[in-house]
Amino acid sequence: MSIFGKIKDAIFGKKDPAPAPSAQRRPANQAPASVPPATPTAKPVIDIENNLDNMPGADNLNWRTSIVDLMKLLGVDSDYDSRKALAVEMGRSDYSGSAEDNIWLHKRVMAELAANGGKVPAQFLD
Repeated sequence: MSIFGKIKDAIFGKKDPAPAPSAQRRPANQAPASVPPATPTAKPVIDIENNLDNMPGADNLNWRTSIVDLMKLLGVDSDYDSRKALAVEMGRSDYSGSAEDNIWLHKRVMAELAANGGKVPAQFLD
């Protein structure tokens, strides 16, 4: 699983795969049962700030501005190699681990969470 996938699952929750339809045998002379068409369901909007604030340990970490603290809060490895892999996932191959790179990475992760249905305060996206 991707690093961002781990971050997203930790905040949004894991999606359980849909159960496979049961393969029931029917007599050859019986028509298939009518199946109602699938109706699209609206995705709930996840309040990222609220979810993170309510996680154990949030009050001891500066997750709002630090990608390292954000990853720690979510139980995702925050070492240099993990952050570099995350930066590559986010479209940046020249990640060096500098303060500027980490600020960029934090904002990029927040933007990606917003793009995936999260409600992210504008201050995290500037």
